[in-house]
Amino acid sequence: MKRCSWCKNDKIYIKYHDEEWGVPVFDDNKHFEFLILESAQAGLNWLTILKKRENYKKAYENFNPVTVANFNNKKFEELIQYEGIIKNKKKIKASINNAQKFIEIQTEFGSFNHYIWKFVNYQPINNLWNNESEIPSKTKLSEVISKDLKKRGFKFIGPVIIYSYLQAMGLVNDHIVACFRHKQIKNLDFK
Repeated sequence: MKRCSWCKNDKIYIKYHDEEWGVPVFDDNKHFEFLILESAQAGLNWLTILKKRENYKKAYENFNPVTVANFNNKKFEELIQYEGIIKNKKKIKASINNAQKFIEIQTEFGSFNHYIWKFVNYQPINNLWNNESEIPSKTKLSEVISKDLKKRGFKFIGPVIIYSYLQAMGLVNDHIVACFRHKQIKNLDFK
């Protein structure tokens, strides 16, 4: 069974690759979770974040955007000291700010899910990469979305982070064609 080579032989990576990466997501809390995790990943590798995912889930109270939006200075200080998450003050401040902006988008569009999927006309983009070296780190689409989110006040949300997020949330299927998951995801009936 052929997989994308980035998951190597690590059990956590393989499970994530085989069960989550590239599968279309329509749940706002899952979108919020990955906006936090992808932003935390900036400058690090994704495996580092996956290994800390449960700690993030606890620290960010199951990734509830309303709860996170109401984190006060005391909670911010607790997060700076929280064992098992990336203790970057700018990233943590951005996550609280982004929760507030996330809620604004939910209010405006009815859900974050509706907002984000409109960028791809509610259809996943199924790319046809033969090897991973072809896969870009950002695209015009991720630049447009990043620019729009920044205009709405989001922080730590550049086009590379957004492209990783789009791949993770299944708006883009970037499994290489030879990977067994490419065809499975392409053939999902997600509506």
